[in-house]
Amino acid sequence: MQYKETEQGIPIVIPSEKADLFDKIKPEEHVESMRHKLLGESKINGKWVRNSFMAKRRLSEVGAWEISSLMLAASSQNVAISKLNSSQIKNRLLNLACTAQKMCLRNWREYNIRGVDQLNFVHEIVFTNTLATLNQPEGEGIRKLLGTVGSVDFTPQEAAPMGLDVFRRLP
Repeated sequence: MQYKETEQGIPIVIPSEKADLFDKIKPEEHVESMRHKLLGESKINGKWVRNSFMAKRRLSEVGAWEISSLMLAASSQNVAISKLNSSQIKNRLLNLACTAQKMCLRNWREYNIRGVDQLNFVHEIVFTNTLATLNQPEGEGIRKLLGTVGSVDFTPQEAAPMGLDVFRRLP
């Protein structure tokens, strides 16, 4: 959204392509999808349905919730538009993946972990999702994209006057 003052000095909101694009960046929706996958569910006709063939392989509700909550730390709009360098990405990625493993090992019964393969599965989901999400902002990729999307720009002549003139227009 962009703001512009009317002749009466009242700010109005101008919808922009940037705001529309920013609203479409929702990495947290992918995390929610991963939570359902960890629960052994598939989306059928818009509803998540538990797959009976995954009964012995799915994580518990608590396990899926906690692992997906951990992924949310790196999967948000704020992270997507942040300015991260490769060192920060690597450190964050390794910390989150390591924490996921520790959580699975400490809570293996409660999470319904039955084998090393499930540990690897959780690790790969956390690692891949986090890697993809954290690499989006590297080099300010999305920030630059948002900056280049067409929008209403104000030249200095059109900009609202700064200083005390603003207060003179108040009722």
